[in-house]
Formats: sequence, C-alpha cells, structure tokens
Amino acid sequence: MASVYGMSEVGAVLNGAPETIVGGEAGFPRDGFSLRLVGADGRDVKTGEVGELWVRPDHPATVMRGYHNLPDKTAETLVDGWVHTGDAFRADEHGRYFFSDRMKDALRRRGENISSFEVERVINSHPGVFESAVVAVPSDLTEDEIKAVVVPREEVTVTPEELTRYLVDRLPYFMVPRYVQFADGLPKTPTQKVHKHLLRAAGVDDGVWDREAAGIVLRRADR
Repeated sequence: MASVYGMSEVGAVLNGAPETIVGGEAGFPRDGFSLRLVGADGRDVKTGEVGELWVRPDHPATVMRGYHNLPDKTAETLVDGWVHTGDAFRADEHGRYFFSDRMKDALRRRGENISSFEVERVINSHPGVFESAVVAVPSDLTEDEIKAVVVPREEVTVTPEELTRYLVDRLPYFMVPRYVQFADGLPKTPTQKVHKHLLRAAGVDDGVWDREAAGIVLRRADR
C-alpha cells in the first residue's frame, strides 16, 4: 500500500513508496511542486509543528486557475502563486508529511492545538463505535471545549463513562472530549463528508453528556 495526498485544485503533491511508509504518513513532496507549512502568522512553522499546507507548482498550468464564478474564493485560495489548501500538516526531519486536520476543524484547548482527526481515530478504535465526529464548542473559560458525536455499532451498548475511560488510557488528558453525544448517524454530503458545521452549530443541549458535570475532571497528571 502506498501513501498519497492530493486535491482537485492541485492534483497529487505528496506520495510515498510502499517500502518506505511509516504510520500515518501522507508521503514526500513530488517533483514539480514547492511546499510550505505556514502558521497563523504567515511564517513557516518549525519541523514537527503543524501548519497549513501551501502548494506552488513549477508550471502554473498544473494547478487550477480559479473557481468558476467565485472570485472571492479564488482570491482566498490562490495567493501569489501559492494554493492555500486549507489542510493542516506537520513534517518530520526526514521530509515526510503527516496530515493533521482540516484547518477549519482543528481545535485549541488549554493552550494545546488538537487534531479532531486524531481524536476521532482513537474513538473509532473502540470496538463498540461505528464512527464519530469531533468538533469544537464554546468554552466557559477560553478557547474550545471538545464535543464528540458518536455512532455506536448496531446492537452494542456503549456508555459515555466507558468510552471516556477508554480514551483516558489512550489520549493526552487535554484531548479527551468533555462532551459526548450518541447519534444514529452523522450528517453527510453526497460524497460522504461529515457536515461538521452542523454539529458545531448544534452546540451543547440537554442530550449531550458532560464529563465534568459527571464528576470526571482531568488534570495534567492524569496522562
């Protein structure tokens, strides 16, 4: 199995040969493209840090010219020859790239940047979980709280407390969701992407389990 990353705007810009792949890798930059990982301040991030992937081709004709009848979206995405992908990555010292999250889906909690993709991966590893989606909801303090919307497998009973104990053993304390909501399914587009904006907009209502209200408060020493 090989690794690859691409999008319709730029084509495939990362790939990795089967014999070189490490866990979670998206691949190495392909010839013909320059890549940057850029922080919110517009500067390149350091090795190992997460930033938005920007792509510039050696030959401009190999990437999109713009979005049809969407000049504002084009201007936001294509800046000075660089395509702003909206995807967050980190790169290691060997030049491998690792997908972290969609920029709009990333969370920040207790001063820590959190990948919803990584939290979902661990939630989905629970034998009683079919799929999940993790989103940010407003915090009473600052930054975000984490809400997980979880679809259990058929004929399997999973409680919020059980799932939380499972996650505490597998995630840093600041990545364990405060809120858990069980659902029969996730809202999706025709291409099966989750409508996370709908889950964010739903916020926290009476049907959402609150870990802290249940008396489970995690501190740095917990993991």
